[in-house]
Amino acid sequence: MAHPSITCPECGRATDARYSSCLWCGAALPRSGGRIIEVVRGDRGGDLVINGIIVANVLYYLLSLLISSRSALGGGIFGFLSPDDNSLALLGATGTYPVFRYGLWTLVSANYLHGGALHILFNMMALRQIGPWVCAEFGASRMFVIYTVSGIAGYVLSLLAGVPFTIGASAAVCGLIGALFYFGKSRGGNYGQAVSREVSGWLISLVVFGLIMPGINNWGHGGGIVGGIIMAKLLGYRERSPEGGLHHVAALFCVLLTVAVLALGAWKGLLVLSYRHF
Repeated sequence: MAHPSITCPECGRATDARYSSCLWCGAALPRSGGRIIEVVRGDRGGDLVINGIIVANVLYYLLSLLISSRSALGGGIFGFLSPDDNSLALLGATGTYPVFRYGLWTLVSANYLHGGALHILFNMMALRQIGPWVCAEFGASRMFVIYTVSGIAGYVLSLLAGVPFTIGASAAVCGLIGALFYFGKSRGGNYGQAVSREVSGWLISLVVFGLIMPGINNWGHGGGIVGGIIMAKLLGYRERSPEGGLHHVAALFCVLLTVAVLALGAWKGLLVLSYRHF
């Protein structure tokens, strides 16, 4: 049964009445039983997952700067604090060349690499905005599975399209957008329609931005969105089915895979640093 929506007293949009704050603007909603459901279902775990992803991205980005052989301060506003291609390749950038030279593990690691300060800032801001919403509707475990698989899907499509060298968390973030798009269409009702309209605006913005900005991996974005839609359909969302053991196992597998891949890249990077000191 679809849960009722409520009109936010701050922004006037229809939002899910289960939660204590508006999913659009964050304003407090009239008191209800939604907060009890939120705590029992472990929604606070979503903050842990999202913060963990952000920390991993920041640490990996700092490592890429540390092992970069060129000054990271040049290159204008978009190239500010930008690691060189050699350090990115070493840590796991992906594309046609890195995959065939270094292996399929780069399809995971590339999601945690960024080409500059603005690149990582924009991606992490988008994750901070979208991630909690996906956690609220799908749960933290399903959110991380969608994030991981969508990122891989985006870079698989990039590989098939012949993109030679690519990095960034945007494919995975686009997967979260795709999951929300599926949720809105599947749920229906006032709230589902509001979600669909909002997410459709994001999708249009992604297309326009990708067409006017050079160097954007539109294949990665498209693959991430499709991957997010497919995973959302396969995993389901809370209004249809609660998170279960299989979801938690899948999330644990994704965590272990990500940790193993990033540890491999970090080990290679630290080896380079140690050689430089001899």
